Amino acid sequence: MTSARKFKLQLKAPPPRNPLVAAARTRKAGEHRKSEKAQRTADKVRLRKDSGG
Repeated sequence: MTSARKFKLQLKAPPPRNPLVAAARTRKAGEHRKSEKAQRTADKVRLRKDSGG
């Protein structure tokens, strides 16, 4: 059994990640406008407000 433990397994460390890319992905960089869902919700609220109900 001792012959199997003579060599220690060594793995290469992965290259460091770019921290700026990770930050941009979490912010979901892109267009500066409301999403479709937010626009629909705003339209619904405005319609209910205008109709008095």
